[in-house]
Amino acid sequence: MTSLDELFPSDAQIPEAVRLPAYLEQREYLVDGELRRWEGELNPVQSPVYVRTEQGPQPRVIGATPLLTSRESLAALDAAVKAYDLGRGVWPTLRVAQRIEHVERFLAAMRQQRTPVVNLLMWEIGKTQGDSEKEFDRTVDLIVETIRALKELDRTSSRFVQEQGIMAQIRRAPMGVALCMGPYNYPLNETFSTLFPALLMGNTVVFKPAKFGVLLIQPLLTAFRDCFPPGVINIIYGKGRETVGALMESGKVDVFAFIGTNKGASELKRMHPRPHRLKAVLGLDAKNPAIILEDADLDNAVKECVTGTLSFNGQRCTALKLLMVHRSIVGPFLERFTAAVEKLKPGMPWEPGVSITPLPEPGKATYLQGLVDDAVAKGARIVNARGGQSARSFYAPTIVYPVTGDMRLATEEQFGPVVPVMVFDDEDEVVKLVVNSSFGQQLSLFGRDSARIGRLIDAFSNQVGRININCQCQRGPDTFPFNGRKDSAEGTLSVADALRVFSIRTLVAAKTTPDNTALVQSILTRHESSFLTTDFLF
Repeated sequence: MTSLDELFPSDAQIPEAVRLPAYLEQREYLVDGELRRWEGELNPVQSPVYVRTEQGPQPRVIGATPLLTSRESLAALDAAVKAYDLGRGVWPTLRVAQRIEHVERFLAAMRQQRTPVVNLLMWEIGKTQGDSEKEFDRTVDLIVETIRALKELDRTSSRFVQEQGIMAQIRRAPMGVALCMGPYNYPLNETFSTLFPALLMGNTVVFKPAKFGVLLIQPLLTAFRDCFPPGVINIIYGKGRETVGALMESGKVDVFAFIGTNKGASELKRMHPRPHRLKAVLGLDAKNPAIILEDADLDNAVKECVTGTLSFNGQRCTALKLLMVHRSIVGPFLERFTAAVEKLKPGMPWEPGVSITPLPEPGKATYLQGLVDDAVAKGARIVNARGGQSARSFYAPTIVYPVTGDMRLATEEQFGPVVPVMVFDDEDEVVKLVVNSSFGQQLSLFGRDSARIGRLIDAFSNQVGRININCQCQRGPDTFPFNGRKDSAEGTLSVADALRVFSIRTLVAAKTTPDNTALVQSILTRHESSFLTTDFLF
């Protein structure tokens, strides 16, 4: 069996196509349409990819980003506030078609940066080359689809309605200043899934990149500067406590878009002096279970559960984080599941066919081992041969069975390649676990009995945001609503829902009298209002 340490490459083994340029010292950040230079302390960016030397594998620091202070972050906020100008600024008063033109210019510039962004995804967070390319392309497609949805929304909003002697036009208007923060596991896609709907609806934005996957925004900074009016998009870096805390305490943030932990979201929301005026869009923790019934198609269940638990090393909020298997089939399920997991290829992100890659969070392997040790101490065992092995930023996929309710793995989100397997005898056990869970994002049901599946759907429909039948949990397609209950989310995202989340319905209404009708008609035909209009250019 190959030692995990031996998987790290030497310099000579790194393909030329995926090599990064020299040390990427980034000192620029974007405020008020200007790339400002930071001369202060920098935050080093260490890759999870170690490089083998004569002294053994050594960490590779690939660059650094600015460690801004509250002073710089508040300057960025002031620029966004000024650009919004209480809803009277250039950006919030632009016609929809004009805002779309700015975003389409950005998209053209973004497409030209595909290779450097994909390479940085691999080096910064250890995402496989295929998944890195997919994240970039999916993000482009998401923005394109969001533009399409906005065009449709604008067409619909151009109509007038008449009810009870009142005529009205109902359109969507921006909320104000948005603070957008994304997660490190999808630092491009998840972040842009809130950032661009916010911009397209006329909000101004302060954007702070994720704690890992920070440098990959650098190739896009110039495009952000050149494609949007000053102050519309402002990009800051630094420690969240120092920068984001000051933004929230100012009370000037109107919309808070955050993907991370519920603890982090709660701490930041509490800092806002007027929480009743803060709209939150949150994607938070999850402990999505897969429930594998005794009549499940085992081949399909194993295939879906392998991908569901271990795609991108299990570092997805939508990953399956607990497998609940009926006692009558747990033996054959574990045998097939273990065999499939042991076939997963570990290696560097750019290697063909690789599935298991280094983890970006320092200390993550130690944390995962603590979860496994807790379960073993309470009666579980590691099922697979490679399970529990680690080396620096690597942690091998580890199947732990039988997990019981008193173990941390039963309730704690591992966010890594540890797969807890729990056995159950009747469906009441799984219903009780889901109902009592602090989380409520998704779950998966594997079985063939329609009556039983229907009964479980009814039991879970008020517990989670999505029930998946005979397939893994997932976010897509992006046109579907993505949400959660309990500690897992606040608000709903999808291509269409995101546009609504970052806007508010506003209407112009008048009694249907001849004078009012003539007045409104005059405004429309003479184009005397940007808001009250039946024009659309699509």
